[in-house]
Amino acid sequence: MHLSATTRSRRVLLAAAVAAVMVATPLTAAGSAAAAPATDRQQQYAAAAAEYGVPESVLLGVSYLQSRWDTNAGTPSTSAGYGPMHLTDAEHVLALPGGTHHDEGTEDPRGDDSRPSLAEAHQPTEPAPAEAALRTLDAAAGLTGASEEALRTDVTANIRGGAALLAAYQREIGAPVGADTDPAAWYGAVARYSGADSADAAAAFANEVYATIATGDTRLTDDGQRVTLAASAVEPVRSWLDRLGLRKPARPDGLECPSDISCEWIPAPYQNYGTTLGAYGNHDLADRPAQQKIEYIVIHDTEGYFGPSVNLVKDPKRVGWHYTLRSVDGHIAQHIKTKNVGWHAGNWYVNSKSIGLEHEGFAGHGTWYTEAMYRTSAKLVRHLARQYNIPLDRNHIIGHDNVPGTVAANVRGMHWDPGPYWNWSHYFDLLKAPFRSTGTHRTGLVTIDPDFATNQPQFTGCNRQPPGVPNPPPATAPCPLRGSSALPLHNAPSHDAPLVNDIALRPDGTPNTMYVSDHGARVSTGQTYALAEVQGDWTAIWYLGQKAWFHNPASARTAKWSVGLVATPKAGKTTIPVYGRAYPEQAAYPEGVPYQTISPLQYTLSAGERYAVGNLLPGEYYRATTFDGSAPGDRTVIRGDNKYVQIQFGHRIMYVNLADVNLLPSPLGAPR
Repeated sequence: MHLSATTRSRRVLLAAAVAAVMVATPLTAAGSAAAAPATDRQQQYAAAAAEYGVPESVLLGVSYLQSRWDTNAGTPSTSAGYGPMHLTDAEHVLALPGGTHHDEGTEDPRGDDSRPSLAEAHQPTEPAPAEAALRTLDAAAGLTGASEEALRTDVTANIRGGAALLAAYQREIGAPVGADTDPAAWYGAVARYSGADSADAAAAFANEVYATIATGDTRLTDDGQRVTLAASAVEPVRSWLDRLGLRKPARPDGLECPSDISCEWIPAPYQNYGTTLGAYGNHDLADRPAQQKIEYIVIHDTEGYFGPSVNLVKDPKRVGWHYTLRSVDGHIAQHIKTKNVGWHAGNWYVNSKSIGLEHEGFAGHGTWYTEAMYRTSAKLVRHLARQYNIPLDRNHIIGHDNVPGTVAANVRGMHWDPGPYWNWSHYFDLLKAPFRSTGTHRTGLVTIDPDFATNQPQFTGCNRQPPGVPNPPPATAPCPLRGSSALPLHNAPSHDAPLVNDIALRPDGTPNTMYVSDHGARVSTGQTYALAEVQGDWTAIWYLGQKAWFHNPASARTAKWSVGLVATPKAGKTTIPVYGRAYPEQAAYPEGVPYQTISPLQYTLSAGERYAVGNLLPGEYYRATTFDGSAPGDRTVIRGDNKYVQIQFGHRIMYVNLADVNLLPSPLGAPR
């Protein structure tokens, strides 16, 4: 997402503190780091179910849809939820220190040089949520007699708290309670547990829980506990939902969401508010894909709670994106028709060819995203990908952190959400497009794919306070160790070797760091790179014009062998330029339309280097500068003869001119 660097003073009040964390003591079965080892997790669920009269399958199903039974190192979720049962405590989390990834970014979310910058265009409109869904932990404390601290840090207490809430919700609607009651009769209580404020959202959550009960699952949790939910065919009694008295929002025709998820229309205003250039908001009208193919779906996080974030997109003086997803239940609000262009990714070329999804969350604070949100997001993305023929791969389903700066001056300020704690592997499993090996060590490409739970890089600075807050913790303060999609890159095959340098982020040539936002020496799950060299347990890839090494032992591979096309400079070219946007040449612009400079970034691609090809693209510029489309060339796509190759050049995708490169099968010239 895209809040400006000048909004720092209000960060302590905003939801980013949710992620900022950190509870010093990780969740343990006994409630403290010094306590005895955790007892069997399966038995903890069974005991809580028996104590509070909840069918064990219901308790396990609800917990799975919140946390997949994980403890997440005792950190709160993106909606202030703790533990396997996701007991929410927003008031507590808001008191914790922390900034957001927007504190360091100067990105103009529109990313169009033809109009004034919108880097200062939007700040949160309310500091903290008051929804009951974000403060269930105190209710659990009252029901169980456990302290709020225990419910946050003790797995046993947390599971008991969730069971007690379910039983209380069941009693409130007059439904039967008892561990031996029919799970089908618990539909209303399960729906209530979602925290949803509308009947369709509550039902969508409950339907996912019962679908999980029907299929069953077994997995090893992030703290090494085996939990199993046996498959059980249950036809829930959905009429219990009516007892909750939830609002029933209209689902208007034209809402671009699949029918089996909860979705509502909360429009972003297309409105003129001044006489200066670009004084309208907060998106541009277009006619995609008839005018221009949609190539990308961009995954963002909001750096704020759902409510305040939605309020931002309702303001014409701010900026806009297509969808916002809520963490507690996975509910979706659509704001902009997908045919229109949102202002969200900080790069006008990407904006004009993408759909932007904002997920309630925080990029760099060790927080976690709920299973409910992952699932509805994946359903939405599959729906959109089918509609617009977008491949389900990491060349097209990208994070905001994969979007390049438009010109050299903008690279350093680009945002880096959804951050290293977004579980790309699980997300693509839900998309039904899992990462698979398609080659061997001789086929020349590698796709990054570490085991999320056990891959725990030691990042720093997760609880950094924004500038101006007294006594902020140092950027070197360690983040809680927890699962991550990211792998650090070294300049030699050794853990002791310095990280590689991203010259745009560190122009002095010094190594990048493990600071959570310092993504210039980092690769992420699903990204594919050209193989440069292999030495023992270490693999080198071509990355930002250099060899970059990551640990890839045969006993626990962190990448898969792949095959595809690579781009390498044509013979006789010592170096070629790399671009952040794929714009047409000057001759393509009609009279009266200012030329948008083809400006290279500070990187170069040298002879002998190879980069994985992600796409072949036309040189295009969508012209949109006025509210009514009256300026010359407005609401048209300008195309030239230039053709571009999208490559995985660093952590971000970038572009090279097709005329500068040869495209080769990756096995040709691969290291042996």
